[in-house]
Amino acid sequence: MNEQILTNAQLILRDEVVQGTLVVRDGNIAEISEGKSQLSQADDLAGDFLLPGLIELHTDNQEKYFTPRPKVDWPAHMAMATHDAQLVAAGITTSFDSVALGDVAGDSTRVEKLDAMVKAIVASQNAGINRADHLLHLRCEVSYPGLMDFFERYIGEDLVKLVSLMDHAPGQRQFPPENIPKYREYYQGKYGYTDTEIDTFIVEQQANSAKYSDRYRRTICEICNDRGIATASHDDATIAHAQESAELGMQVAEFTTTMEAAKASHELGLKVLMGAPNVVRGGSHSGNIAAKDLAKAGVLDILSSDYYPSSLLQAAFMVVDLDNDYSLSDAIALVTANPAQASNLFDRGVLQQGLRADLVQVKSHQVMPLIQRVWNQGKRVF
Repeated sequence: MNEQILTNAQLILRDEVVQGTLVVRDGNIAEISEGKSQLSQADDLAGDFLLPGLIELHTDNQEKYFTPRPKVDWPAHMAMATHDAQLVAAGITTSFDSVALGDVAGDSTRVEKLDAMVKAIVASQNAGINRADHLLHLRCEVSYPGLMDFFERYIGEDLVKLVSLMDHAPGQRQFPPENIPKYREYYQGKYGYTDTEIDTFIVEQQANSAKYSDRYRRTICEICNDRGIATASHDDATIAHAQESAELGMQVAEFTTTMEAAKASHELGLKVLMGAPNVVRGGSHSGNIAAKDLAKAGVLDILSSDYYPSSLLQAAFMVVDLDNDYSLSDAIALVTANPAQASNLFDRGVLQQGLRADLVQVKSHQVMPLIQRVWNQGKRVF
């Protein structure tokens, strides 16, 4: 029997923080008790925090390693290994690697690299060479004409545990009618379109949204509900958006853009997910609602590092010091228990007897929380 005794730690439980001891046996949490162990083999954590391994529901961090510079392809196994190492160093032991099925521009790098990324994630996970657990999050651009071909290709992968649905067409969600000038400015800058070309592009995107979005959204949600795969909305902006998401059986509301959408989603039972960089930076880089305002209103449920892995732990600890009613246990649940529950992973996310020993040792510091060690199922991986 493989046993580890971690003692003299501040154990961040779901509802309280206790000074105590946690015993790991054969990859699972076997015992939790208050007080310091007197056994000679006990590992003294010197009063550091011990919390569940972080669970990341939405990251495209891997993309930068597959294409580190424009038109530069990097070997897939090396790209995946680098991505995995960065996540573990950030305390993330379960990652939903987000891959885009379709994009605003049909010939984008995301579309070109899609198959290579999916194959690398699946191959590395199945081979047991990752230090974190890697699952798949399919990001479905519902206004993309060829979406269903991609969806049908990948939905059968066992690692697919989350599917999100988004519509980035002008006039929708992130870009409501009053923000179309911003849409024009953003995509002209991104793709170098002339005024005539951006006019044509906008008309095409709006037509695709009208033709495909509603049908694809409903079809995909029905398939995922039948398979028991969690689904998420994206960039909901109105109460009507939240109501539609709830009616379609979604479990997560990703990156809501307004307070009214966040409150409605939360009340309807969807877990409201916001970006950890939003917390760290003090607000949204795109001018949408600040995550700290949702925390103050009590409707922030999940944090995601999105594009910056180390922001996840830092943001959770920062939430406690903001103007809200979140305890340390509540804040840590934003990156552990809540994402686990929302994605139907009931074997992790909480320090509880019988669950996986995915653990992070964190030392408190005046600048930022410092990760000391990380375990995945009782095996030290950092």
